[in-house]
Amino acid sequence: MNERVFVVTGASRGIGAATAALALEQGFRVVRASRSGAEARAERTWNAQCDVSSWESISALVSRVESHWGRIDVMFANAGVSVDTSFVSDAGAPPPEWTDMVVTNVCGPAFTARAVMPALRRSGGHLVLTGSAAGRGVRPGNLYSATKWAITGLAESIRTECVGTGVRVTLLQPGLVDTGGIPASRVNDPKLDASDVARAVLYAVSQPSTVDVNEILIRPTGAAR
Repeated sequence: MNERVFVVTGASRGIGAATAALALEQGFRVVRASRSGAEARAERTWNAQCDVSSWESISALVSRVESHWGRIDVMFANAGVSVDTSFVSDAGAPPPEWTDMVVTNVCGPAFTARAVMPALRRSGGHLVLTGSAAGRGVRPGNLYSATKWAITGLAESIRTECVGTGVRVTLLQPGLVDTGGIPASRVNDPKLDASDVARAVLYAVSQPSTVDVNEILIRPTGAAR
């Protein structure tokens, strides 16, 4: 099959769902991967179960997609979770609940990149990683921000190792996005729509093969951070 294949993790809602819809509209075959939901496959879409915090799960997904559709051209490593944290008080989630966020947000993209890299090298494909504007500045007591700092470094590390392979790597850093999970402290802040971020992703992957968009920082107009 020669049609390009676009895989999105964390595709059940928000940025992932919006990007999957736009990629389908622009002619890709689309795999919408998420932890929950039943497996369902049609001619151009595939809802797939995958937990990116598990190496076995993400590597099995890549193998299934290549086996059935023959290639992967874009991998959007978007899956992530967020919990409120504090290091000096009992505010936010208790420490035992932090582990899933760190493993999903840091190991998840790293596992995804490693699992998909052979397929992307074969197709001359594109890896997009969801970081955050929160990964560019210090947020007091914010472990989520620290995980996104990690993705900033991870993306550059992967990109430099990919030089000469034909694989392009883009770090996406959105500001506050209206996904339904906004903390009460920021409910009145300016927000992006998930479709705004999806357009940025498709902009990066639609560039000629000679153009590597390394980083996109996108904030809603009027945002202070």
